[in-house]
Amino acid sequence: MRKRRPRRRRRISLKWDYDVRKGIYILPNLITTASLFAGFFSIVSTINGQYDRAAWAILASILFDGADGRIARATRTASRFGIEYDSLADLVSFGVAPGLLVYKWSLMPFGRWGWAAAFLYMVCGALRLARFNVQVETIEKSTFNGLPIPAAAGLIAVTVQLFYSLGTTGETARHLSILIVIFVLALLMVSNVKFTSFKDLEFPRRKPFIMLVGIILLLLVIMAEPQITLFILILSYVLSGPVMLLVRRVRRKSRPIEEPDHPAESPLKEEGG
Repeated sequence: MRKRRPRRRRRISLKWDYDVRKGIYILPNLITTASLFAGFFSIVSTINGQYDRAAWAILASILFDGADGRIARATRTASRFGIEYDSLADLVSFGVAPGLLVYKWSLMPFGRWGWAAAFLYMVCGALRLARFNVQVETIEKSTFNGLPIPAAAGLIAVTVQLFYSLGTTGETARHLSILIVIFVLALLMVSNVKFTSFKDLEFPRRKPFIMLVGIILLLLVIMAEPQITLFILILSYVLSGPVMLLVRRVRRKSRPIEEPDHPAESPLKEEGG
C-alpha cells in the first residue's frame, strides 16, 4: 500500500499581514492611540461619577479621531492596519464610552429600557463601523451612509455638557426624551440616510477671504459659549441628514411628469387601415 503524503498546510496570508511585517506608521497610529486613551479615560470618569469630565474626554477623542485620518492622508501613511486599528479605537471611544456615560448619567431609572437603549446604541455603532469598512472603497467620499458614530457620540457628550452648563447634573436629565434620542441615534447610524463627510475640505488650497472671517467668528463663539455652540452645531449636523432626505423626497414628488411629444401609437390597427 502506498503511503499517503502528508498534506501541506496552506498558509493563509492576508494583504495587511505583509505590511505589518515591514512595519507600521508611527504618527497616525500614535494619534489613534491618543483617541483610544481619551475614550478609556471617559469610561473611568463615568465609573467614578465624573460625568462632566467623561463628556469632555469624548469630545477630545473626536478631535484626535479627525486628526489621525487627515494626517495619514496628508503624509501618505494610510494603511490597512491603521484603518482596522482606528475602527477598534472608535468602538471604544464612541460606542462603549458614550453608551456607558448616558446609561449611568440618565438612563438607569428606566431599568431594562435604559440598558437596552445603551446596548442598542453600542451595537448599532459597531455595525456602523463594520459597514463603513466594507463599503469604504465603493461609496462616495463626499457622503457618509448613515450617521457617523463620532457625531452620535458627540451629541451625547455635548448634551451632558449642556445640562452641566445650565446648572443641572442629572436629576432633571432623567427624562423620556433622552431615552428616545438614544434610540433615534442608534437607528440613524445603521440607516441609509446620507450625511456630508467634509472629506473634500482641503485647507491648504486657496479659499475665499470671507471663509477665513467666518471660521474666526465661529471659533470666537465656541470659546465664548462652548457647550451651547457645540450642542447647536452637532445637533444641526445630526438633523441635516433626515432634513435633506425629506427635501429630496418632496422635490421628487412635486416634479412634474414629462409627457412625450408624440403620443405612442396604438399596437392595434384599425380594420381597413
